[in-house]
Amino acid sequence: MLHLRVIAPTTHATQVVTLLREHPAVAHLVVMPGAAQVPAGDLILCDLAREGANPILDQLRTLGITSSGAITVEDTGVILSEAAERADARAPGLGEDAVVWDDIAHRTGQETRLSATYLVLLTVAMIIASVGVLMNQPILVVGAMVVGPEFGPLAALSVGLVRRDWQTVRRSTVALVVGFPAAMAVTVLATVAMAAAGLVSKDMLLADRPLVDFIWRPDALSWIVGFLAGVAGIISLTSSRAGPLIGVLISVTTVPAAANAAVALAFGVPTEARGAAIQLAINLAAIVAAGALTLLIQRLWWRRIATVGLPANR
Repeated sequence: MLHLRVIAPTTHATQVVTLLREHPAVAHLVVMPGAAQVPAGDLILCDLAREGANPILDQLRTLGITSSGAITVEDTGVILSEAAERADARAPGLGEDAVVWDDIAHRTGQETRLSATYLVLLTVAMIIASVGVLMNQPILVVGAMVVGPEFGPLAALSVGLVRRDWQTVRRSTVALVVGFPAAMAVTVLATVAMAAAGLVSKDMLLADRPLVDFIWRPDALSWIVGFLAGVAGIISLTSSRAGPLIGVLISVTTVPAAANAAVALAFGVPTEARGAAIQLAINLAAIVAAGALTLLIQRLWWRRIATVGLPANR
């Protein structure tokens, strides 16, 4: 269940209350006339099943509530109520499968900004991965995968493509196109500095590294793994499950490939740099393609459910 808080001007409050009262996915409707001060209006509260959130939010937006008032959507946590259970049962489909488009757009949209935090995390992750590549240490490579923040812009890019939100697409692309080269440049300098200090050497890069050489040797499996990771990542976001998302971060070879390319450039090994760059491109493309396709299928599926009105399977 979700908790909905609406501030509606008095001229629209009756329409909002009627909409919520008549919708089968709504429970616990509370109306406080004149309670809102800024912006002024009535405060309307209710709980609603996730499966019914999209049509309600769309109709509230059509009424102009986003411009004259405010809409807030929150997860409710635990609700002990038979009314909530009935509302959830009346809504078609299952809540854990529902995609609340405004929620996913908001959460991924926050990841599209080319912020200092994003650049620092991406750079730190890449330098950690570069050490793991040179030392043939998969533990460091996995750690770098978890630290890397790149899945946020990739997911936002998929959402933007499906929703045709070209502003999100543009911001996500900038975050990726600027962020990766900038972090790679710092990683090249860090590698040169570590080599000058005698901590690493070109011989480490040229040595046999069986545990990490997959990073710069792409094959058909690189696309398959990246594609499946994109599917799992988007589903974990739309269902608000953190566990699968962590697994996705560990499974994709984006930051490690960029780090491997940077190290190879620093030591003048073009063959390995080229292979790592191809690996990076394959993973980025596979994740975005899989994410967009998954969201598109979810959208078509929920349109079908809303049209047919399938009852909840309980």
